[in-house]
Amino acid sequence: MDLLRSLPLGLYLEKPVTWLHHLDARVKLVWLMSFLVTPLLANPIWRISLVVFLIFITLAAAIPLRVWRQQMGWLIFFCLTVLLIGAITPDSLTDTHQPRLPADELAFAQQEAIVPEEPDRNPWYDPFGWGVEEEDANDATDTATTPTIPDLTELPQPTDYRYIWFDRGPLAITRHSLDLAVSISTLLFTLIYSTNLYLLTTSPEAITDGLEDLMRPLRWFDLPVTEIALTLTLSLRFLPLVLEEIQNLSRSIQTRAINWKKLGFRGTSKIWLVVAERLLENLLLRAAQISSAMEVRGFTSPDRHRVLWHESRLRVSDFVAIALLIIFWGVRVIWGWEA
Repeated sequence: MDLLRSLPLGLYLEKPVTWLHHLDARVKLVWLMSFLVTPLLANPIWRISLVVFLIFITLAAAIPLRVWRQQMGWLIFFCLTVLLIGAITPDSLTDTHQPRLPADELAFAQQEAIVPEEPDRNPWYDPFGWGVEEEDANDATDTATTPTIPDLTELPQPTDYRYIWFDRGPLAITRHSLDLAVSISTLLFTLIYSTNLYLLTTSPEAITDGLEDLMRPLRWFDLPVTEIALTLTLSLRFLPLVLEEIQNLSRSIQTRAINWKKLGFRGTSKIWLVVAERLLENLLLRAAQISSAMEVRGFTSPDRHRVLWHESRLRVSDFVAIALLIIFWGVRVIWGWEA
């Protein structure tokens, strides 16, 4: 397995050269920061639009299918899984409470007010009612009118607003849970894929050179901007060497056909400790070789030996990208706020 070619994220695509490759690294870095900042306090429509816009840029740049399919396939699957799980997850803590108002409050409020009838007086010859039989008393009680509660039908709603969108058995999707799911999934996709698209179309030297130009005002505060840019350049160049050493050690272990089941936990731990020690030694040896190569070429400090990787110059396409960036931020400020 070739780690340098099978690594899905963070690789630089040298060929074919697309129009994204020709853009200045500083302009692309500002676009990247815009993709990372604009989702904050934005509505779900804006976040979904960012995902569609990133996919549209990938297709418009004519990046080969084998590249973006490998890089976007698992990411889209992961984000869709997060969207599904977040949508069916309860949007708040379950709590049991006793309602403050009665259950038939609407029926109680709409029932008619009944005035009690005036009771019949006993005749003058029987003021205490001793002569009235019990049957007459029971008949008089039964004839008293009892209030009836009218049948209430479902009242028509003024709008089609529904808080619960789907409720079948244990699964329920509400507006709040769906908003949370869309926010999390789109943020993950925008964060990972926008950064990966920037690394895919920008060389490490252009990245460090663009960062050095953007950090130039920090020199007023006596910050070592050139040293930081050089360190970043060396670290980006050192990553392929780390992957190469890991690949070589993994192949050396595979060729020895070690039976891991017979070794047990202790034997396996010893072997992996030896492999980690060997990896550290090889990396330190590579770092020493790089420093020796720089010293042989007379490099003493970045201030005295400044290396220009390319000439930083804005072209017509860069100005078009800046104009589109201004429109992008204008749309975000006007329509992208969270309600």
